[in-house]
Parts: sequence; C-alpha cells; structure tokens
Amino acid sequence: MSETTELAARAAKLDAVDELAAVRARFVLDEAVYLDGNSLGALPAAVPGRMEDVVRRQWGELRIRSWDESGWWTAPERIGDRIAPLVGAAPGQIVVGDSTSVNVFKALVGAVRLARLDGDGRDEILFDATTFPTDGYIAESAARMTGCTPRPLEPAEVPGALSGRTAAVLLNHVDYRTGRLHDLPALTAAVHAVGAPVVWDLCHSAGALPVGLDEHGVDLAVGCTYKYLNGGPGSPAYLYVRAGLQDRFDSPLPGWNSHAEPFGMRSAYEPAPGALRGRVGTPDILSMLALEAALDVWDGVTVEAVRAKSLALTDFFLECVRAYVPAGRVESLTPVAHAERGSQVALRCPPAPGLAGAGGAPVAGDVMKRLIEQGVVGDFRYPDVLRFGFTPLYVGFGDVERAARVLAETLAG
Repeated sequence: MSETTELAARAAKLDAVDELAAVRARFVLDEAVYLDGNSLGALPAAVPGRMEDVVRRQWGELRIRSWDESGWWTAPERIGDRIAPLVGAAPGQIVVGDSTSVNVFKALVGAVRLARLDGDGRDEILFDATTFPTDGYIAESAARMTGCTPRPLEPAEVPGALSGRTAAVLLNHVDYRTGRLHDLPALTAAVHAVGAPVVWDLCHSAGALPVGLDEHGVDLAVGCTYKYLNGGPGSPAYLYVRAGLQDRFDSPLPGWNSHAEPFGMRSAYEPAPGALRGRVGTPDILSMLALEAALDVWDGVTVEAVRAKSLALTDFFLECVRAYVPAGRVESLTPVAHAERGSQVALRCPPAPGLAGAGGAPVAGDVMKRLIEQGVVGDFRYPDVLRFGFTPLYVGFGDVERAARVLAETLAG
C-alpha cells in the first residue's frame, strides 16, 4: 500500500469514529476543503431562516416593538451569556457589541484606570509585539491618552519586564500568524504578581480551545465572533469584565446604553451595574441576532471535545505534509507541542523555481491562489506564510489528507 493510500485510509477510519462528525451537517458547505475558519467561519445552516424572521417579522411587522417583544434590548448580555461557557466564564460577565478594536480600547484604557485606583506610579503599558497590528496601534494610542509609555515585547519577555510601573498588559492568546498558543495561566499570574491587570485578546482561541477566564483570574478579555464562533462577516465582538472588577471598571467610552437609566436622558453619567458597563451605543441588532442563531451549532458540543479533535487534526495535517511535500519546500512555524499550539498550522513557503507569482508577487501568495482554485481554501500572510485554520465542528480528517496532498501536487508543479 502506498503512503498516500495508507494515509487516506487512516483518514477514513478517523472520520468514522469522530464524535463531532455529525456537527458538519449544521453548516452550509460545498465540496471545497475549507481551512480558513480562522478568518471567517462557515455559515451555520440555521442562520438564513432565523434572519428571515428577524427581518420580515421582527423588523417588518413588529418594528420598534421588537426592542421589548423580541428581546432586542437585552441581546448584548443574553448572547454574552451564551459565549461565556465557551471561554470559561460564569454568566453576567460578557457583553456583546462593537468591534474587537473598540473593545480592546475600552478594556485597555479601563485596565490602566483600574491599576491607578491604587496609586499613581504606574506608567507603562506592555503589549505583545507579535500580535495583530491593530492591537499594537490601540496600545500605543491608549498609552498616549493615559500618559503611559508603550513597551512592545515578545510574550516570553513580559515576565522579565513587569514592575511596579506596569499599568496594564495586553496579550494575544494565539498568535494570528504562527498559531502559537501563549501560556495564559502563567502570564496572567505573573502580571498579577506585580499588582497589574491583564487584557487578553481571544480572537484566535475562543471556540477552538478551552480558555478558562474565571479559573485563571483574567481581568479583562475581548474577542471577535466571526472566526471559530461562526457569527458571520463583521459580526459583533465581545468584552469580558471579571465580576469582581465590574463595580470599578471605568469605560473610556460611556454611552447611553451603558447608563444606569438609559432612557432617563440625564446629563450626568451614572454607569450601569455589571457587564452592562461595557455597552456604548445602540446595538447592531441584525448581525447580533445572526450571531445568536449561529451559536446554536454549539448545542451538545463541549470545548474539550473540540480541542481534542483540533489537536488530532493538526497533528494529522503535519504528518501528511511531512509525507507528501518534498523536503525543504515548506517549514512549519506552528509549535509541535500541544500546549503551545492553537487550531491552525502556518507553513513558511519560500520561493522556488517555476512558482513565482505574476508581477513579482510572493510565491506563497501564488501557491495559495492555486490551492483555492483546486478547492483547498486557506489564506496567505505576507511575505511567505500559508495559513490553514482547522475548525473541528466541520473539518474532517479526509479534508486534512486532501489538503496536504493538493499542496504537495501544487508545489511539485
């Protein structure tokens, strides 16, 4: 039996015993191998019908009555409570709304204000230099606004840089380029040891692996919902504020929606209790209710089962790549150790003869374009990284084997 035939046979056996295999039917999918759920999750099958009701009946017929009768007004905290178990949080600590960027700003400035309640000596914001660029932009802006010095660092450098000057720390749970999983429990404990709060960006971990926000005493966290939570393009993000901090959380973006009496229209601001302090303006109801419908795919599914399958899928993909792809054509940037791996595999793909992109485009971008043309959908990060995201709710082992085989054939020309 050839190596290709053997791996294909193993994939079939693994799919046959996969406890999450039936969940795939909850999504709208075609014959393509979709490995870009770390950028945009697939469409859950229940969403179109639910949105038909939202648009035609709730908006079209009930109109403004839907704020009460259809539960529009309470959607941000209601949907937050549905996300909570996926990130290890008790109810009442997550509010949904705004973008990830806006929530990073609220959380980071709020964290500095929390730190300064105990004194004025804290004047440094440490942030992950490897994180998604926007987080860095916001950290630098928040530093200017609060009179702090921004310090970009590798996550591994953070413990050694912490001091009594640390006002807040912003970290990404999973590196968006390499798929490296950072040690949330240890880093959170290190930040707390110097009396500072920490903000975690969960965009590439929520819905893919256990987070344990409450268990590890995380102060604040933010995340998007259009990746592993499959909420749709531009679906609203969320903000987590630990229960013990909520009465002291001072949002830099107070709005009428976060007022204790939102319809009192008072000139003086009085923050609402609990996670509601994270609200700002009128919720984006259409996309929010699409997200609520999308979360139905999690019924009966545990994050632990998703994590187990994620590791099995990425292990199998790396094995298939080693078996199929010619030596030296790609290099995995994703850690081998399970404790350091998210739910994606990043492969560095250096230039090779005959594979240069048109107009001098990076070779990795050209390779990904060819893969997509052949029904294997991943994405590309400049200058030479192929990213493959594994959403265990709808990706199978047969998909993994096919993706590695098509990659090898593409690289072979």
